[in-house]
Amino acid sequence: MQRILPRGEIEALDHNVIPRVSLPDRGSVFATRAARLRQLAADSPVADYLLLMAQLVDAQQRALKDCAAPEASEDRVALAQAHGMPPLQAVGWPRDPLWRGILAQLVDDVSRGKDVPAEAIEVCAALRRAVDEDPEALEDLAEAVLSEQDQGVDGAAAPFVMAALQVYWTDLASRFDEQQLPVVSPFGVCPVCASLPVASVVRVGGQYEGYRYLCCSLCATQWHMVRVKCTHCEDVESVAYQAIDGRSPAVKAETCDHCHSYRKIFYQDKDFHVEPVADDLASLMLDVLVGEAGYSRASGNPLLWHGAEE
Repeated sequence: MQRILPRGEIEALDHNVIPRVSLPDRGSVFATRAARLRQLAADSPVADYLLLMAQLVDAQQRALKDCAAPEASEDRVALAQAHGMPPLQAVGWPRDPLWRGILAQLVDDVSRGKDVPAEAIEVCAALRRAVDEDPEALEDLAEAVLSEQDQGVDGAAAPFVMAALQVYWTDLASRFDEQQLPVVSPFGVCPVCASLPVASVVRVGGQYEGYRYLCCSLCATQWHMVRVKCTHCEDVESVAYQAIDGRSPAVKAETCDHCHSYRKIFYQDKDFHVEPVADDLASLMLDVLVGEAGYSRASGNPLLWHGAEE
């Protein structure tokens, strides 16, 4: 027998539905990140790098404003739905050359910035030449960073290339209709573009209150993940939380003794302004200590390429 729910009960049910995904707000996604990078740089031992990345992220926000990447075809979306796959899958996606134009815009913008280190200007100049003279090499580098390859990646150039790809995919994600997402997606990857998360955040406010969301390193989509569960191997019995005494209680590393990996987790109720990419980048000392304890990062930060350490 059907029952008609009264208005108040309908609202109560709606309030308790956990939003599955939160697509990026193209009007503020990079501006918010840049502001947080500058805030974190105030008392950071890596302040110069955070400030450089803030200039790059500001340039991303400007580039995103007029970006209009070709959308996925109806056939591609239907195929993704049929097979339960992310519809804008980054690796293997037939990228439009538009992304290289975004890269040119970013490096030109950063090069004109205030107090940009000479080394960064040289990297920007080399990438600008590659846009005009060696697009195939850039496409190879793009595939390498999208698939998080360990070898053969220029660690200095990679953050700029990744920044251009972020603008491209954030544009796509911000215009995507989440109703077209498959009901179920593969565990541990972004349901929109299939990239790995950079970290997770326990959010506050409205329907998001108290729920944990993984944060895509590429398209800035956030998707719900239950708490106290390894975001890499799904184990629920070997998860623990590590923090540095005397540092912000909003920043922890979620470690797993089953797969010996970790990702950081941030808590908005402890610091409302936490931003996954920025706060992950600014908390490198936690990475060092957790690494010394025997855990490996499950995935990297798009603004700090592991190749830079080689």
